[in-house]
Amino acid sequence: MSLEDENKAIVLQYVEAFNTGDLMALRALLHDDAVIQGVMGKGLFDRIEPIWRQLIEGYGMQLRVEELVAEGATVAARYIETGTFKAPAFGHMPTGKSYELVAMEFFEIRDGKIKQRWGARDSASQLRQLGITST
Repeated sequence: MSLEDENKAIVLQYVEAFNTGDLMALRALLHDDAVIQGVMGKGLFDRIEPIWRQLIEGYGMQLRVEELVAEGATVAARYIETGTFKAPAFGHMPTGKSYELVAMEFFEIRDGKIKQRWGARDSASQLRQLGITST
């Protein structure tokens, strides 16, 4: 298996852990000093874990891999992201509405673990689809 294939396999494990809500498995895939950056914040796992928990438990976020591209230590992922607002999250009560959008993440893999992760998605579209208005 090539380095690129091994790195893609790590990203697929990340997606599976995220989709099953297994935050401990997510943590195990990250270096202790892994930096995670997305539209809702940047930091180490302990800072990002509450955000991920609300996305998973509140919005029911699921990632469907559409494409993985790897070159050396870098893996780019394009997803279809879906979810249904089913539990309180980010200071809002659930609306029961669902959403679907395109999301992208880039990963730097070092020694078989995620060293850095950058995520981008249209969070404004997500909020509109979920029926969340700014206050």
